[in-house]
Amino acid sequence: MRRLAAVAFVCSVSTCLRAQERPLPDPQLFLQEVRKHLDTDDGRQSAYMYVEKRREQKLDSAGRPTGESLKIFESYPGLPGEPRWRRLVAEDGRPVPPRDLEKSDRERREHVEEYARKLAKDPEKERARETRERERGKRERTQAIDDVFRVFDVRMIGRETLEDHETVVFSLTPRRDVKPRTREGQIMRNFSCRAWISESDYELARLDVEAIDTVSIGFGLLARVHKGSQASFRRRKVNGEAWLPAMATYTASARIALLKVMRRGGVMEFSDYKKFSVDTSTTYARPKSP
Repeated sequence: MRRLAAVAFVCSVSTCLRAQERPLPDPQLFLQEVRKHLDTDDGRQSAYMYVEKRREQKLDSAGRPTGESLKIFESYPGLPGEPRWRRLVAEDGRPVPPRDLEKSDRERREHVEEYARKLAKDPEKERARETRERERGKRERTQAIDDVFRVFDVRMIGRETLEDHETVVFSLTPRRDVKPRTREGQIMRNFSCRAWISESDYELARLDVEAIDTVSIGFGLLARVHKGSQASFRRRKVNGEAWLPAMATYTASARIALLKVMRRGGVMEFSDYKKFSVDTSTTYARPKSP
């Protein structure tokens, strides 16, 4: 066993060394390809149903957990122009009672039926509205992506293997002498980032961010996210076809409405992706409690 472990270790080190010996790709050409593949997680997930597990912890001033909640949802694509529909199926290790599931399902059916009636009443008007919403969303995404490259000094720093997938690593440091053109860009200026990009697919595989300044939301009246708050986002290639969210973690301190300081940590996991269609079954096997 010791020999096998030693051989495995040597092979692993050799693989890493060979990867580092290969010259890194041209940064500008590589980033041009990456830019073509940038999209929001909402956009990536819009064709899928999946299971979402949300674990949140309350933290004390030293960062120690003082309480925890766990919720498990089935998540389905929303109606045009609406957010996703999340169906709570378990909370804190206990399945949601059948009567509550039935109530949730009934309310969802009624909402979908109301949308169908509105669409049937004036389909041209409704489709025109949906087209306007899509085009507006597309413009806003493009403007936000433009601000990523405007706000950050993006530097290629190396190559790493992430979950058996070779990635190119970048540091993103906000420039202080630029003026963002979007609300997202204004927020970006308060964070430093590190990004892992799939070398073969040009897709974002991991992103770590840290607040380097206090971030005000709603002109500071709604919340102020404090310096040092951190988050990490991971994606995986699902079914060999799409890079989709796999996990997000965060540790944050924020002052809410200028009154109360909240300290939270959490993990969100995304699994069991299935292509969504009207023929897709809307019933999952009940998730097992952790």
